[in-house]
Amino acid sequence: MIIVRNLTKTLIDGQTILSKVSFQVDKGEFVVLIGASGSGKSTLLSCMALQQKWTEGQLIIDGTELSGSKWSDKFSLRKDWAFMEERPALNPRKNALKNVFSGRFYQLPLWRKLTGTISTDEHIRAMDYLERVGLLDKAKMLPAEKLSGGEQQRVAIARALAQGAKVILADEPTKGLDPESATKVLQDLRALCKEQDMIVIAAMQNLEMAERNASRIWGLAGGRLVLDIPARKLTQQEKNTIF
Repeated sequence: MIIVRNLTKTLIDGQTILSKVSFQVDKGEFVVLIGASGSGKSTLLSCMALQQKWTEGQLIIDGTELSGSKWSDKFSLRKDWAFMEERPALNPRKNALKNVFSGRFYQLPLWRKLTGTISTDEHIRAMDYLERVGLLDKAKMLPAEKLSGGEQQRVAIARALAQGAKVILADEPTKGLDPESATKVLQDLRALCKEQDMIVIAAMQNLEMAERNASRIWGLAGGRLVLDIPARKLTQQEKNTIF
């Protein structure tokens, strides 16, 4: 369970990016965070991933409050959480299979981290994760040269599975993708929530895709959470509140 209470982010110049954002997310939920550019979506995900500090408020994970400043908090979070950026942060010199295996970093003993060797069992496991996202035939391909944007995002999802992530935060996971690829990425994320009881929170601007694929929709406007409803087609009034 994730609980956020009155999360506020104010810059040095006094500009407020997030203002008293509060919510609770339970296992198995696929939340899509909708808002216009500059509404604070990316900042909220970044704060939750402990990549940015916030000014006020609480982030509570399974009953434990994280401060965002302790190294131990960040290490603990990164073992169980995966942060998917708009452009997947894949190693361009490693093929898809090795990128997936890199998700095992926090689970490996030190000598395995130093040597970079992959056991047969782990090789099979990484292949299984690629198969899970429909990319088994792309295992030996380098990301930038051979994989489309949608395929790179799906490699990032497979890497999160290899990591053993319980939570995925995804910042614009479908931006720049064709409709078919975007739908596949969102379907993969929704399936993880249903089948593995994961929590996925994805920031997007595409309202139509959110309505079709999410289990819950948040609307963010001016740094405030102005809408929190089970996913459905939004009314015009609700859209006007967000955009």
